Amino acid sequence: MNIDFTKGDGLVPVIIQNNSTLQVLMLGYMNQEAFLKTKKEKKVTFFSRSKNRLWTKGEESGNFLFVKDIKIDCDNDTVLIKAIPKGPTCHKGTTSCFAEETSKGFLYELERIVSNRIDNDIETSYTNKLFKRGINKVAQKVGEEAVELVIEAKDDNDSLFKNEAADLLYHFVILLKAKGFTLLEIEEILKKRS
Repeated sequence: MNIDFTKGDGLVPVIIQNNSTLQVLMLGYMNQEAFLKTKKEKKVTFFSRSKNRLWTKGEESGNFLFVKDIKIDCDNDTVLIKAIPKGPTCHKGTTSCFAEETSKGFLYELERIVSNRIDNDIETSYTNKLFKRGINKVAQKVGEEAVELVIEAKDDNDSLFKNEAADLLYHFVILLKAKGFTLLEIEEILKKRS
């Protein structure tokens, strides 16, 4: 990789993108030493302009960025790194430094909400109450919602059909959580099939 470090006085901008979701997580800068360290250790290391030294993302917080792929732009003066983040990327505790919690749409936000209500044992939450009833009750609820969706599909009430579809998706997300899987894992299977 022939990166032109001369254009930016020894530094190049580096865009960090989530390898799975393709969400842009942050922007940093690297000098040649930071780039070589990143390639060798497979953890993103920047050159900190404020600290005037190499800085491995996560060295204090433990929220490392594990490198999966590195690309250089057509002018050889910008780097794109696809990484797997361990924890939030932003120092403010958010997924992205651009204040976006997900780039995949609301279903992924719903998955986060469902997980939050279960993981934090929110007692007033229907989601948490259903989850606590166990896998059989969650699976049964998904089955009920699927049947209701099929029934509405045969009728002409679009509003009822869409609401039953929403109920099925919502309960499916709870079932995934109960089984220990994520939407992303299911999405990967669908990608392989296409």
